Amino acid sequence: MPSVTHSHLSRFTKLALAGSAALSLAACATVPGAGIAPGSPITAAEAQQGAQYHPQFIAEFGGQMTGPYAQYVESVGQGIAVQSGLATTPGAFNVTLLNSSVNNAFAVPGGYVYVTRQLVGLMNNEAELAAVLGHEVGHVAARHSARRQAAAQRNQLGGLGVAILSSVLLGGDNPLGQQIAETAMQGSQLLTLSYSRGQEIEADNLGVQYLTRAGYDPRSMATLLQSLAAQNSLDAQLQGRNDATMPAWASTHPDPASRVQNALAQAQATGAGGVTNREVFMRRIDGLTYGDDPAQGVIEGSQFIHPDLRLSFTAPQGFYMVNGTSAVSINGDAGRAQLTTAAFDGNLENYVRTAFRTLGGQQQQLAPQNMQRTTVNGIQAVFGGARVNNGQQEVDVTVFAYDFGGGRAYHFAAITPAGQAGVFNSMYNSMSRITAQQAAQVVPRVIDIVTAARSDTVQTLARRMAYTDAQEARFRVLNGMSGSDAVVPGQQYKIVVRSN
Repeated sequence: MPSVTHSHLSRFTKLALAGSAALSLAACATVPGAGIAPGSPITAAEAQQGAQYHPQFIAEFGGQMTGPYAQYVESVGQGIAVQSGLATTPGAFNVTLLNSSVNNAFAVPGGYVYVTRQLVGLMNNEAELAAVLGHEVGHVAARHSARRQAAAQRNQLGGLGVAILSSVLLGGDNPLGQQIAETAMQGSQLLTLSYSRGQEIEADNLGVQYLTRAGYDPRSMATLLQSLAAQNSLDAQLQGRNDATMPAWASTHPDPASRVQNALAQAQATGAGGVTNREVFMRRIDGLTYGDDPAQGVIEGSQFIHPDLRLSFTAPQGFYMVNGTSAVSINGDAGRAQLTTAAFDGNLENYVRTAFRTLGGQQQQLAPQNMQRTTVNGIQAVFGGARVNNGQQEVDVTVFAYDFGGGRAYHFAAITPAGQAGVFNSMYNSMSRITAQQAAQVVPRVIDIVTAARSDTVQTLARRMAYTDAQEARFRVLNGMSGSDAVVPGQQYKIVVRSN
């Protein structure tokens, strides 16, 4: 959740509604690329579409990174993208490194390719970076996005992601659950959410072809997918979830483990070798921010701290958090919530009513059935609730808003099964201001490249990781190591440390 200025407010109030890029794209009268043969060059209409939505994608994913890290990713991405035949010069592709702590990559028509710094940090060589970007270019070359948009128009869905997300909590095509369930799933992620398994496999296969043509080791697609599967599994364990992959609505590239064997078979079928450029890659990502950027707030265990907004809260036991670019989500079996903000005129009662109307959307006139004013840790607050039938069962909707002064207000919006709204009471009551001294203590984690000494082991290097839990597991996943792999003296490894 980034720091808030008045210029941000209008975007925040449209978290999951028709203003999102995904819904706008699906609602276009014509779909650029829908009737174009796969592998054909980029058209002017596709380039125009990509340019139109490029600024929105950047805004939704924490902003565009610049400098040496971004330049390196751009050069690798343009080099692999040109192998697709979509354009004859690398400069025809716009490759963007995004300041996001989510493992993600995507591409849209017109030669626009995106990857998050978190996913780059999970990689272990340049060939894996090329593999991810090649996979995304493969989606563009095969016109997968155009096919989905055209199908959405034919089915009159107006955006496939809406039905997926709103059904998670409320069932059916009900907009009430959209804003709660999105978990930072805004335009670009919704745009790629509905790739079919066949389309993912096709993009993997195209990516392997591009790797081979560019002289990279084609097995890198499989090793990257293995790392992503391992990271998903570790995330599930750390968050106390039983499933080993992110829920379908929270991952744009679900179940990477199921695609590893296919990618490996495709690589072996090429009969080609190639370079990985491991040492070059390690040198170029040294110092890259890893995890949450303090400018967007950080999650430390069950606590969320935002040094710029000077606020903090604690999630209830048994819940896990995901920090998005415009909201923090709190997820668990007993309910889901988000902390976000909206325009504030100084009247908290009006603010709560507006939040309910936004949650209800145009199809449902949602209003609080009761409201109450209170004080939380010295902060003026208003909360309201409503019981709603979602077509399958009754659920309780709660909005809990805080006046932080200076025209700033923040609110939790939560949905729970009927009668269980109190599950979030401890969280509502934990909201507090933090001091300047506390804010100054929030420093980012960064990747530090170290060379293993002869005396080093997995355990000695893992103990240097800036975490209080699962140090060895985090180290192994970060470095693409299995549970039995040992460190090799003289080889470079990634650890995560606190920035000085």
